[in-house]
Amino acid sequence: MVLEEAVVVVKSMQHQDDADKVLNALQDVWGIGRAEVDLKRNQATFTYDNRMASLQDFERALLDTGYEVITSSIEQ
Repeated sequence: MVLEEAVVVVKSMQHQDDADKVLNALQDVWGIGRAEVDLKRNQATFTYDNRMASLQDFERALLDTGYEVITSSIEQ
């Protein structure tokens, strides 16, 4: 299994409830490894198997939950 690490900055994440929803949305995508949300930085960091999912799959999951992704990147 080859895991990619990604970081996304999420718009309008202000409360712990928002962070929980973002985390749950990420964890619902097939191929997710570990995920954590930093509420103070409006940022989520996660690993995923790039044979099962793409970064766009995670962005779509967040959008479907009501959160806009401001920026996203795959860490090298």
